Amino acid sequence: MASIRPGTEESVGSEIKEETAEPPMYKVFLLNDDYTTMDFVVYVLMAIFQKTPEEATAIMWKVHKSGSGLCGVYTRDVAETKVDAVHSMAREHDFPLKCLMERE
Repeated sequence: MASIRPGTEESVGSEIKEETAEPPMYKVFLLNDDYTTMDFVVYVLMAIFQKTPEEATAIMWKVHKSGSGLCGVYTRDVAETKVDAVHSMAREHDFPLKCLMERE
């Protein structure tokens, strides 16, 4: 049995330092084409990317004028899910709208 001496403190010298790295982030872009309507692009931005009508319209004009527009920055799984959702929605409505992701 261990004896306890008054005035003696015991210290444990084990510091645990856990460093968790932030997950890589991915930018998701819509690409311009000659067939997808502007209204549909705005609809996609609001439905899939939760943009306000004003934000969606601004991104749609960016896509129209410069060929692509940034929809958001997400973790890999979320970005992949959003890209797939855009492609599925576009197919359902017979539009060739394309979406891609690139590492930030």
